[in-house]
Amino acid sequence: MSRSAEYTFTKPNADGIRLLAGLGVEGDVHAGELVKHRSRVRRDPTQPNLRQVHLMHAELHDHLNALGFAVAAGQLGENITTRGVDLLGLPTGTRLHLGPEAVVEVTGLRNPCPQIEAFREGLLKQVVGRDEDGRVVRKAGIMSVVLVGGVVRPGDGIRVQLPTEPHAPLQPV
Repeated sequence: MSRSAEYTFTKPNADGIRLLAGLGVEGDVHAGELVKHRSRVRRDPTQPNLRQVHLMHAELHDHLNALGFAVAAGQLGENITTRGVDLLGLPTGTRLHLGPEAVVEVTGLRNPCPQIEAFREGLLKQVVGRDEDGRVVRKAGIMSVVLVGGVVRPGDGIRVQLPTEPHAPLQPV
């Protein structure tokens, strides 16, 4: 669990975070009904905030560490680090029940910014690549909005609730 009240690339870890319905992570600079990411605010500050909570799979950290990149939870800007859930394989609209109360709805893929390269040189090409057909593949986690607030702590369970079919694949948000 991680949050930062300032625009920083990494987010310090916390014993838990409070998710606020319709807003995001309490005390996080990206919380709010309207877009908070600076580049998106410059384009259109009236856009809804589809990036209230950033989730990343710990398996990505494992992979990056095996390649020699020292990466830990929160260092790539995520609020929640998961394990054992195929985040990138979820369809848009999936609901994730986090801990005893909180529910987020998956809105799309994180599109990593160039700041990731400043954090660790060579990291961007590890989290954004191409598949065998030349299509861009983003691996830096998913974004969501908070439907039901609550406190989320490390070790809390995650229950996946898929939307009704047909499922729409994740797109960058």
